[in-house]
Amino acid sequence: MSATDHAATPGAERTLGQLVASATAEMSALVHDEIALAKVEIKQDVKRAGIGSGAAIVAGVLLLFSLPVLSFAAAYGIHNLGLGLAWSFLIVGGAFWLLAGLIGLLAVAKFKKVKPPVKTIDSVKQTAALVGTVKPHPRSVSDNAVGVARSSS
Repeated sequence: MSATDHAATPGAERTLGQLVASATAEMSALVHDEIALAKVEIKQDVKRAGIGSGAAIVAGVLLLFSLPVLSFAAAYGIHNLGLGLAWSFLIVGGAFWLLAGLIGLLAVAKFKKVKPPVKTIDSVKQTAALVGTVKPHPRSVSDNAVGVARSSS
């Protein structure tokens, strides 16, 4: 095999600089892919948390709005001691409480669906396990480097 044949074959021996540049580019691409996956998973969970928060806020507002209604109903009820305007206020106040309870249950259901980015965590663990098993390519030892100790043993 001539020198030109050796240089033309794909995967021919590369310089240390080329290997470092290649490894750096591949690690950079891997990190970017992991970050993109994490962004997608977190975006979905943030959306679920946002819907749950909105439902909880609506439930709180409805509960807050029901307090004056129930207060007026109680005052009219004590004043009338009969079926009149006060009972209608009680019915409206009770409907607000019922609606707030239903929306509160919706909020709890949405919050329970929020999970950590499982796919990203699994992918990072797999990548770490793979990188941990990679061993350096064996190099031939020249006559000049016999007395040099290797630092990676």
